[in-house]
Amino acid sequence: MMSLFFPLLFVSVLCMNSFSGVQGRKWKGEGTTQNLESIVIGRCYDYIRIVNPAVGEKNCSQIWEAFKNAFINKDPCSILPKDYELFINLTLHTIPPNKSLFWENNQLLVNSFADRGRRYMSLGDTLFGFVADFLYWCGQADSPGLDYESCPTAVECENNAVDSFWRMASITYAQHSSGVIHVLLNGSADGGAYPQPGFFADYEIPNLQKDKISQIVIWVVDDIEGPDIDSCGVNTVKTLETRLKTLGYDVTCTDNNKSVMFLLCLGNPDDSKCALASF
Repeated sequence: MMSLFFPLLFVSVLCMNSFSGVQGRKWKGEGTTQNLESIVIGRCYDYIRIVNPAVGEKNCSQIWEAFKNAFINKDPCSILPKDYELFINLTLHTIPPNKSLFWENNQLLVNSFADRGRRYMSLGDTLFGFVADFLYWCGQADSPGLDYESCPTAVECENNAVDSFWRMASITYAQHSSGVIHVLLNGSADGGAYPQPGFFADYEIPNLQKDKISQIVIWVVDDIEGPDIDSCGVNTVKTLETRLKTLGYDVTCTDNNKSVMFLLCLGNPDDSKCALASF
């Protein structure tokens, strides 16, 4: 009888633990990234010491506190962009003219093309974007702790900690961009290169400072092995061009910019699109 009892008990405990783990996930999204404080502070020092020391001295511990206090002890579905104002003020720095690079649906390509601010300075290459890129976080109402089990997605609630952060960061980035503005779009993206709603459409375009911008240059680049869904002058790109021109901007658009294609071809040298003759 004992030999049968213990296996049954063991299975019951496993099932209870598994059930409690499922019950513990309140939300559908990823939980807070482990070691979030160390990552944010470490990235801050990496940025001001190695990546872009030209921004000058910043108090990285103070920056972490401002970041954390924006969402800690709060309902994770009631975080607003303005809650990150202090964090933005502490991390703000000049974005060089002609260096801004906006994008949709091609973050990894943009990161490579911008080259950590050496070629262009995308949102992820600013201090305020750099410290939070690819991270997840949320707090809990009436609790000083972080939720490592799960965080709400945009589908579950619009005003979640991560999306509200990137709205504030996008608004700030657009407001401080100047000169020639570059926009890199994915011509192979499902639904089109210029999504609406989207961060560029809803938070960046409305916050561009027209008097500081001389031209907007759009690059539509297809995935090497992807379909050609969108191009300059058609579909969603035409919608974008029309919107920007109506706002009074000088707009140019180029399909499959050579510099970007060369970068894509580094990972796909044998593709027919990467033959020298095709350039």
